[in-house]
This record gives sequence, C-alpha cells and structure tokens, in this order.
Amino acid sequence: MKITQRDRLASSKRWVVKIGSSLLTAGGQGLDQRAISGWVDQIATLRNLGVEVVLVSSGAVAEGMSRLGLERRPSSIHELQAAAAVGQMGLVQAYETCFQRHQVHTAQILLTHEDLSDRKRYLNARSTMLSLLDMGVVPVVNENDTVVTDEVRFGDNDTLGALVANLIEADVLVILTDQSGMFDKDPREHNDAQLLDEVRANDPSLVAMATVGGGGLGCGGMATKVRSAILAARSGSFTVIAGGDEVNILLRVRASESVGTLMVPDQEPIAARKQWLAGHLQMKGRLELDDGAVRVLQDQGRSLLPVGIRLVEGEFRRGEVVECVDSAGRKVACGMVNYSADEARQIAGFVSDKIESILGYIDQEELIHRDNLVVF
Repeated sequence: MKITQRDRLASSKRWVVKIGSSLLTAGGQGLDQRAISGWVDQIATLRNLGVEVVLVSSGAVAEGMSRLGLERRPSSIHELQAAAAVGQMGLVQAYETCFQRHQVHTAQILLTHEDLSDRKRYLNARSTMLSLLDMGVVPVVNENDTVVTDEVRFGDNDTLGALVANLIEADVLVILTDQSGMFDKDPREHNDAQLLDEVRANDPSLVAMATVGGGGLGCGGMATKVRSAILAARSGSFTVIAGGDEVNILLRVRASESVGTLMVPDQEPIAARKQWLAGHLQMKGRLELDDGAVRVLQDQGRSLLPVGIRLVEGEFRRGEVVECVDSAGRKVACGMVNYSADEARQIAGFVSDKIESILGYIDQEELIHRDNLVVF
C-alpha cells in the first residue's frame, strides 16, 4: 500500500501549533475560554500519542484591550505594548488552567525576531525549548509585544510559528485559522473557490494566489501563511493550514484525514537542514582533524568529538559554522559548533569526559553534532 504525504503526519513526533487571534477572541469580548479548552484537550491527547507540542499563541493584545475596556485598537505603539502586557497575563492564565486539568505543565516563552537572529540567543532559546519538551512541558510561545519596536501586528505570529519550527526542527507546523484552509481564490468573492488539499510549499503560484484579490484566507492572512510555510520547509517541516473551529481538528490532522491544506517541503528534514548549513552560512573558522576523526566522519557518519581535533584556527562563537580539514588541508566537512574557538582550543585532543573539568561546564559531548554536520 502506497504511503501518502498525509500518512506521514501520523508518525510525526514534534509539532508547532499556531493559533490565530481571530480564533482566540470571542467577538471582542476577550479570550474564548471554551475554544481554548478544546484545543488544550486535543494537545493533551497528542502528547499521549507521543507527540511533543509547542504552542504559538496570538491573542495578548486583544485580551489586553478587553481587560482595559478599550473598544478600538490603540494607534500608539506604547499603548499597544501596554495592552499586550496586560493581555499576556490572561493568555497565560487561560492555558495554565486548562493544561493543569491534564496534569501538564506549561512554560511561557516570549521571543523577538532579534532572539532568533542572534546566534547565541538563538541557541539558548533552542536549548531551553528542547529541555522543556524533554521534561514533558508544553511551551507557550508569543512574540514579546511589550518590547518590540516595530508596530505590533496580529499576523506576525504566523512567521514566528515557522521560525520556531525551524528552531526546534519540528516535523509539522499547524496553523489554525478561521478558514477551512487555503483556497485557489477568495471564497468570500467566488462561489467556485476550491480548497487546496495538498501543494508544494515552494510552488511559486501560491504566492500569486495569496496576493491577488485579498487572498483565499481573507482576513486570516493567506500571504503570511504561505510565506510561513516556505520558511518552515527550509528545515523540512510540513505545514498544515486548517480551520481551528472544526471539531477535533488537530486529532484529525494527526489521523491523516484530508482536512485543511497540506504544504509539503521539497526535501527531507535532515537534507534540508544540511543544505542550509552547506550553502547559506559563512565559515567562521577551521578545525584540523586527525586521521581517525576523518575516517569516523566519512565512513561512519558520526559526530565530531573534541578528541579528534588537532588544530583550531580563527575566532568563532558557539553556533557558528566552521570548516573541517584533514592534515593536508583538504576540506572534508563543515558544521555548526557547540563551543567557541577559545573553548575548542582548550578541549581539543581530549575525550568528552574531560570537557566539564577543563571548561567548568559541559554543553554537549560533541564539538559538532552529526545532525549539524555536512560531510563532503
């Protein structure tokens, strides 16, 4: 029996679920507690099925406006930030209360685009989020609207959801919206609009559909969702755009039902990530490997350990990409390092058990993990 792309959703292990403001707010009356409870119940069931879930939630500004009695969205950036700060309390309380019914802990994570563009902060955010998932916690992520200097926009969390999917190497990004999925034309204006069942995330025609006539998702922001799917595909993540108010929508996606629109990446996750490493990052330094390390990388596909390093050249930080060469200077690999240049020089030639005694701490046993390594 042929395995379809949707069948792969049933075996996926790590999801990012993004819920939009139009779903979370009850007609301008603040958060829709009943709807939130329903999504939490589904996420709890997903966790019981072995799926790790990170939740990206909008709604802070809308909830803040409701609590402050504001009938119109503020035009001042500082008033928007104030509304977001107030609303964030209600958003966190709502999720915490619902998840506690399932004896599931939650954690609030507020991010800005700067957090995901700076390599050190990026890796710290990644380590924290993965640690929370290992502990069985559901991270609830939102843009840190209280400190951003750009205009606070509800649609920004589509992009944030994709960046979080990249950050934690999620298998699936689910974007829940107020429409059934992505249409070939605006269903509000065209009775013959067709729901797209499965598309390639990088299909250029999707961008055209998203920008002509308001887009098939209308106020849900189709263009933003298409761009988010393209971003998520860079690390090999599937994206599903689906109607958040449909009964058990998350569980139906997991069961490989033909709901919403499935946007398929062009490459497998590891291949996509390694292509990104090989082609899009500047080399910040060089590691000269001994013959044994070269053989391990080329013949066994294993990680690069400090014991195999003969010489460290250049100045680089944790999370930057370096090239690996053999004793003759031939390039054999490149990858993202777990330690800075100074730290790498100190632990070079030593077994991993010595890292903590040398540096005073240990982050990873590997200098470069095999998932972050491209061998030539």
